[in-house]
Amino acid sequence: MARAVSTRHKVVATIAAWIVALIIFFPILYTVITSLKTEPEAIKGFSLIPSFTLESYVTVQTQRDYLKPFMNSVVISVGSTLLALIVAIPAAWSMAFAPTRRTKDILMWMLSTKMMPAVAVLVPIYLIFRDTGLLDTRLGLTVMLTLINLPIVVWMLYTYFREIPGEILEAARMDGATLWGEIVHVLTPMAVPGIASTLLLNIILAWNESFWTIRLTTTNAAPLTAFIASFSSPQGLFWAKLSAASTLAIAPILIMGWFSQKQLVRGLTFGAVK
Repeated sequence: MARAVSTRHKVVATIAAWIVALIIFFPILYTVITSLKTEPEAIKGFSLIPSFTLESYVTVQTQRDYLKPFMNSVVISVGSTLLALIVAIPAAWSMAFAPTRRTKDILMWMLSTKMMPAVAVLVPIYLIFRDTGLLDTRLGLTVMLTLINLPIVVWMLYTYFREIPGEILEAARMDGATLWGEIVHVLTPMAVPGIASTLLLNIILAWNESFWTIRLTTTNAAPLTAFIASFSSPQGLFWAKLSAASTLAIAPILIMGWFSQKQLVRGLTFGAVK
């Protein structure tokens, strides 16, 4: 029987949720407000009153080409995500439905690679990219971001696949389904919510990656993270222009997240309630 919740508790919980949400969203809100100020007003100090000027946006657009880094971000984030899914779906299937005594050790080893500081392997990665001609290329960044996020993708898909009854796959085998047909036509459609949430989360992670994108690119493959960093110069930090560039960079991913929030929540809670 469901536990009764009083109106007072609902009100308190709602207020607490709004406070937490505002605290989390405040940096984004303040970035947008700062982008609508003139440079002298932005330098003055903390203020929540914008001057509603688009001067910084005009300057950002005239000084830099926004469309090129935007397209680089789209190609790199979507490409790395699709490549990671192609590798991770069969890997997660084998770990979920054909485990060995080393499966858990492999999963933990994959996850442990995310704990290693990125700067620790910067020099060898840079030298490999330099010698193979992958520096400042979309292909190089796509491969790099695929390898970075692959452990998370495999772990998430493994968790979702574990919730699917193995008897369904056994029935498909009895009906003559091949291994590839079992994965593509039976397993994948049943795990669409989990795959969708994994895809969305991986796109967000790849879109926001800054360490490798700034250090492995210069101009040709520079995404929006490098576009933002370009407004930090030896002459100083131009807060209004930085805020405008940041707003332009985060706007696409915020819009995508807003329209796909139901699918994301559904996927993240996939299998949580029996």
